Amino acid sequence: MKKFIFLYILGLLLSLQIMWAQEKDSLRFSLLTCAPGVEVYELFGHTAIRYENYSTGEDLVFNYGMFSFDAPNFLYRFVKGETDYELGVVPYAHFEQEYRGRGTKVYTQELNLTSEEKLRLLYFLLHNAEPTQSTYRYNYFYDNCTTRARDAIESIISGQVIYPDRGAKTSFRKIVHKHLETYPWEKFGIDFCLGETADKRINSRLQMFAPFHTKQAFQTAYIISTKGDTRPLLLSEKLLIDVEDRAHKAPFFTPLLCMSLFFLLNLFIAWYQWKKKTILKFYDFVLYGIQGIMGCIIAFLFFFSIHPTVGTNWLICVFNPIPLLFVFWIHFLSTPLGRKRYFIANTLWLTMCLFGYFFVPQHFNLAVLPLVLSFWVNSVSHLAVYRE
Repeated sequence: MKKFIFLYILGLLLSLQIMWAQEKDSLRFSLLTCAPGVEVYELFGHTAIRYENYSTGEDLVFNYGMFSFDAPNFLYRFVKGETDYELGVVPYAHFEQEYRGRGTKVYTQELNLTSEEKLRLLYFLLHNAEPTQSTYRYNYFYDNCTTRARDAIESIISGQVIYPDRGAKTSFRKIVHKHLETYPWEKFGIDFCLGETADKRINSRLQMFAPFHTKQAFQTAYIISTKGDTRPLLLSEKLLIDVEDRAHKAPFFTPLLCMSLFFLLNLFIAWYQWKKKTILKFYDFVLYGIQGIMGCIIAFLFFFSIHPTVGTNWLICVFNPIPLLFVFWIHFLSTPLGRKRYFIANTLWLTMCLFGYFFVPQHFNLAVLPLVLSFWVNSVSHLAVYRE
């Protein structure tokens, strides 16, 4: 497949010399914005660039969002922030067939480019699609398929593209939430991983990491040429692929409901331990195992991932690998006095964290609250038993 693409691109590059002498108005470039799909990697939409040549009949889509789940260590590299994406080139007919099959709407915005700008953009995209140039280090918020398409267009403009500031107060997390209203588990997972940085206010340009924010920004954008003339960035806009929207129903068992039921279970176990003056050791291993495993994820993202918004996650105060170590120490190595001191310290710490939930400058998913309360109740029940 890559060999075919390389040969095809080489043929296009060779034809550029001919095209300089042809009628230059036969070229058209458009920004394609795809509506969100149902798969996890489709939930936020997609952006691509369409190239049409009416003289030669070429109709291609340049897509900066190509990746493979089969790449070595894909999951590990994705979590660490070392995922590589590629610029792929496919015939528009294949692109349309794929998105119609997904049941996904696609919008097109024709770019208002001069003849020279069109040729520069074609050369830029063809050069980027070469095997030695096509791969880039993907970052969802700062360098993704949408920002790459926007930057490619800006790079060939004879002048500057101006995006009027809409003044919307928002953040990375709020934009993500808009796409996850009926996906509570995905929302919980993303909230669990993102840190305080994701809640900071971002300007209009940073908001353009999201395909539909870029689409909206292009609607009012204009170009100031090197000569001082102005023109709108777009010539036209329309719905290119119109399909029936596929409604997604949120599941009944949401994270908040499940964590609340889990909290009630811990209340019952705490009452049972206090009533019977005993500790259910096996449950300690389950509870602190859950806390420690979740903490390993947070700690890995916090200390080792290069994602720019996960290294400021205040959840590491509760979710870290320490409980995995202490659960063995508590039941096999410590003295009664040592256990008592540990749970005094643990209860005080969790109490501070619960108060911090309302004051720390980071948005926490509401489902986290009953989960942390479960750890607090369990710790208090240990104190009640050890004090008897």
